[in-house]
Amino acid sequence: MNADALFLLLALVVASIFFVTEWLRADLVALLLLVTVGIAGILTPQEVLSGFGRSAVITILAIFILTAALEKTGVSQQLGAALLRLGGNTEGRMLVALMMSGAFLSLFMNNIAAGAVLLPAAVGIARERKISPSKLMMPLAFGTTLGGMATLLTTVNILANVTLRDNNLAPFGLFDYARTGIPLIFLGVAYMYFIGRRWLPHRSPTDWARIMHVSRGQLTDIYALRERWLHARVLPTSPLIGKTLMDTGLGRELGVNVLAILNEGRPRLAPPRTETVRAGDVLYLQARSEQVKELQERGLALEGALSGVELWGATTPRLFEVILSPRSNAVGKTLRELHFREKFDSNVVAIWREGKPRRVAIGELALQQGDALLVLGSNERMSLLQSEADYIVLADTQDESLRRAKAPLAAIIMIVTLFASASGIISVAEAMLAGALAMVVVRALTMDEAYQAIEWRAIFLIAAMLPVGLAMTKTGAAAWLGTVLVGMFGSFHPIVVLGAVLLLTMLLTQVMSGQATVVLLAPIALAAAQQMHANPRTFVMGAALAASLAFLTPLGHPINVLVMGPGGYKFADFFRVGALMTVISVGALLILLPIIWGL
Repeated sequence: MNADALFLLLALVVASIFFVTEWLRADLVALLLLVTVGIAGILTPQEVLSGFGRSAVITILAIFILTAALEKTGVSQQLGAALLRLGGNTEGRMLVALMMSGAFLSLFMNNIAAGAVLLPAAVGIARERKISPSKLMMPLAFGTTLGGMATLLTTVNILANVTLRDNNLAPFGLFDYARTGIPLIFLGVAYMYFIGRRWLPHRSPTDWARIMHVSRGQLTDIYALRERWLHARVLPTSPLIGKTLMDTGLGRELGVNVLAILNEGRPRLAPPRTETVRAGDVLYLQARSEQVKELQERGLALEGALSGVELWGATTPRLFEVILSPRSNAVGKTLRELHFREKFDSNVVAIWREGKPRRVAIGELALQQGDALLVLGSNERMSLLQSEADYIVLADTQDESLRRAKAPLAAIIMIVTLFASASGIISVAEAMLAGALAMVVVRALTMDEAYQAIEWRAIFLIAAMLPVGLAMTKTGAAAWLGTVLVGMFGSFHPIVVLGAVLLLTMLLTQVMSGQATVVLLAPIALAAAQQMHANPRTFVMGAALAASLAFLTPLGHPINVLVMGPGGYKFADFFRVGALMTVISVGALLILLPIIWGL
C-alpha cells in the first residue's frame, strides 16, 4: 500500500466516525474530507471539483424537481389515493395495498417524497377503517424502500453507475434494476403479510386514539386541553393596556398561550407578539388552573372556559396534527425561533412527544424528530403549512395551492421523460434535466419552487463523495481492500465474497447514509470481483441494492424516521420486524444476482 492510499484510508476512518456519531452534519463531513484529499495532493484541483459536474448529480437534482412538480400539480396525491382505495377494509389487505402503492410511486419518485405523499392518506384510511396506524406505517416505509431498489432513479443506484463508468464498464439502464428489484418487492410484501405484521407493535390506547380521532374534534380530549382554554376581558385598569403581547410576559413569564384576540368584534387568530393589548379586548387563552389568580392580578376578568374550538367571526379554526418531515430544518429549533405563529397565523397548542402531550412553555421547547404538533388554525393556513417541505399535515386538507389544471401536462412530461431515459435516445441525465425544465416551462412549478425542491444537503454530500470514490481507485486503496476481501474469502466460491460485500454494505447503511456507503463500497466490490475474475457489474449492483436494505434501525433511511411518530414506534420495533426482512432480502439477492447477471 502506498502513502496516498494509507492517508486516504485514515481520512475515511475519521470521516466514518463523524458520519456515525453525527457530531457534524454529513454534508459538511463530506466536504471537509474532499478538501483534505485535495490539499494532500491525492487528487488534482480539477478532480476535486469534478463531482459537481457529474451527470449523476444532475440526474438526482432533476429528480427532486420532477417529484416536486408531480406533488405541486396533485398527480402523486391523486395516484396514491387511488391506489390506497384498492386496499379494502381489512388490515392485511390495507398493508398489501400500502406497500405496493409505496413501491409503485418509488419507481419514479424520490423514496421520501413517495412516503410523504402517502402518509396523510394512509392515516386517514386507518382512521376510517379503525386500523391501528402502528400496523401500517412501517409497511409503508419498507414498501417505498423496496420500490426504490427496482429503479435506476434511486440515488444509490445512480451512484453505482458512476463507479462502472469510472472503470470503463457499461452502466445499468433505467429498468435493469427492476429484474432484481421487483421480485424483492413481492417477497417483502409476502413476508410482511404472513409474518412481519404479527411482530408489529400494538400502540398504547392513548397514542392510538390520538391518531384515530385526529379529525373528529376529539383531539382536545386526547391532549387534555379543554380545561386549559379560557377567555378573559381586559379591564380598563389592567397594566397590560398599551403593551405588546411580547411585553406583557403572558407567554415568556407565565407560559400562557394567547390563541386569539377579539377587538371591537374583529377576531385575530394567532396574533403576533407585536399585537397591542387594548382595554375591552377579549383574549382567548390556553392556561393552567393555577394561573387564574396571576391572570386576574394582571387585570384580566375571566369569563369562563371555552367549549372546544369556538367560532371567532367568519373564521372557523380547526385542530390539525402536524409532524416534522425527514431532514426538516425545524429539528433542533424552538417554535419561537421558527416564528411559527407569525409565519402561519396559527398556534401550536401542544406537542406530543414520547407518548404524552407537552403543553407548558412549548414555545421554548426544541423540536425533535418524531414530535407531533397540535396546531390551531384555519384551513387556508393549513394549506400553507402543507405546502412547506419541513412539515407534513396528518389530515386531508383542500390545498388550494395545488395547480390541478397542470396535472395532465405534468403526467405527460413525466411519462415522456421516463421513455426518453429508457430508450437511450439521450442520456438519463439529459432526459431528466429536460423533463425538469419542461415542468417549469409549463408552470407546473416556478423556478423558485424548483430551487426549493432540491435537497441541497444531499446534492453537496454526493458531489463531495464522488471524487473520494475516484481517489479510492486512483490510489489503489480500493484494489488493496478488494485484495483483503478476496484474501479472507477467496478460497471459497465467488458467491461467498459477494455475500460478504452485501453484508458489509448493509451494515454500514444502518449507521451511515446509503449514498456515502455505496460510493465507498462499490469500488471495493468491483476490485474484488476483478481479482476473482468474476462479473464486476454483478458485484456493483449487489453493493447498490444492499445500500438500500435499511430495515434494521430507524436511522437507516429518512423514510423510517418519517413514520416513527405516526406509528408510535421505538428503536427496537424496527429491528424486531426488519431483521428477518433483511435476512430474506440478502438471501434473495445471493440467488437472484448470479442467475440474472451471472458471476
